[in-house]
Amino acid sequence: MAWALSPFVRTGPGKLAWVDPYGDTLFNEQEAQAALPEAAELIERCTDASQKAALQDLAALLERCAATPGSYLWFMGD
Repeated sequence: MAWALSPFVRTGPGKLAWVDPYGDTLFNEQEAQAALPEAAELIERCTDASQKAALQDLAALLERCAATPGSYLWFMGD
């Protein structure tokens, strides 16, 4: 997933910039909701088919987490 999120600078604004490609990152449902527009923007700008598929999977996971109170989405780094 890290390569799909590479357009985000780790010090930039937004929630997806928080995802650490080497360590673990945990989003709660509010953070997942806040990251949904960022994922949609990345999907729109994406030109690589495999990267776009990964971002669509991410958007689906974010939506599911955002819709489930008390849930978390855990990104596991390398």
